[in-house]
Amino acid sequence: MAVALVDTNVLVYRFDWRFPEKQAIATELLRKGIVEHSVRIPHQAVVEFVAAVTRPLKDKTRLLSLKDARWEAEEFLRQFEVIYPNEAILRTALRGAAAYQLNWFDAHLWAYAECFGLEELLSEDFQHDCLYGSVRVINPFENL
Repeated sequence: MAVALVDTNVLVYRFDWRFPEKQAIATELLRKGIVEHSVRIPHQAVVEFVAAVTRPLKDKTRLLSLKDARWEAEEFLRQFEVIYPNEAILRTALRGAAAYQLNWFDAHLWAYAECFGLEELLSEDFQHDCLYGSVRVINPFENL
């Protein structure tokens, strides 16, 4: 049974050696999600993941090469159920942005969880343990 929606930051930390504690948490969370079939990944997070891990860092390195980022995105598509936007998600995001004063991308992400009946949104970009509609935000990195 799907319980949680995974935000882009969890996917990125899986490959970010600069934050080893967050990398370990993200790796375990995703492994558990695969085994238990308990997480979903929104289309938006896959797109954002490729952009984030291939963006040059301050020292001009990248978390992943474009080739590796594409391969990992394909792996996400293979290992997880990826959910895609529809009219209901867009309308819910518009309403959620107004009701909860969320920026567009956060409202859109939240709307995936709300529309698909997912109980949790795993992200560090929202207020931890806050309830938006029927979705509770959990920051898996809260205790670091």
